[in-house]
Amino acid sequence: MSPDTEHLALTLRTEGDRIAAMPAEYLDAPVPAVPGWTLENVVRHTGRVHRSVLARLDAGPDGEAALPPPSLPHGPECLAAYRESLDAMVERLCSVDPATPAQTFVGTQTIGWWIRRQAHEVTVHRFDAADAVHAAGGPAPESADPASAADGIAELAELQYVHRLHDLPEELHDKTIHVHGTDTPDAEWLLELGPDGVVTRHGHEKATVALRGSAEQLLLLLWRRRPLDTVTVFGDKGV
Repeated sequence: MSPDTEHLALTLRTEGDRIAAMPAEYLDAPVPAVPGWTLENVVRHTGRVHRSVLARLDAGPDGEAALPPPSLPHGPECLAAYRESLDAMVERLCSVDPATPAQTFVGTQTIGWWIRRQAHEVTVHRFDAADAVHAAGGPAPESADPASAADGIAELAELQYVHRLHDLPEELHDKTIHVHGTDTPDAEWLLELGPDGVVTRHGHEKATVALRGSAEQLLLLLWRRRPLDTVTVFGDKGV
């Protein structure tokens, strides 16, 4: 593995272990940022995502995956089932060359692509889980790794926005957003909004609005897990 992939694999394991260790007595606790979800929903959803990755890997780069995979059980048993799904996926992903071709939901990519995607998947959902526990009287969430959180912003801007954000409202066309992470080097991006979606560039440029904060704060804000007032905003907040 390259150092970057090794780092993300460690993040995947660390954050996944944190989800697996969530206390069963809080399974009914609501997730503050995701109306209708509880801690149990987070655990079962994330575990099923891991199972879907395994199904795609089982099918090979060009095969037809058996999707959707089986759901995780309800109740306290979901935590053990999550652990089993996490362990199986991490072992599979980390046992082969990260450059190995792999089937994904955006065509053929690599094993390293999946390590990166799942590292950020579990990070965001671990905050969902920890926020639920904290809101119900449990401990505050542990901090995310800054370097991995910064890469999560890059992955969101370069992959998720490109594939998810199309047909933006006309009033957003030609608007730009500068995202600046303050706790990691080179953590700056410019998002250009247009009729065909979002184009992302790495670097520092003047924009319609700028968002400044730690990589963790920005990652959670951009995934709509934190309000705008958790970061510093310069310019047009309406964008």
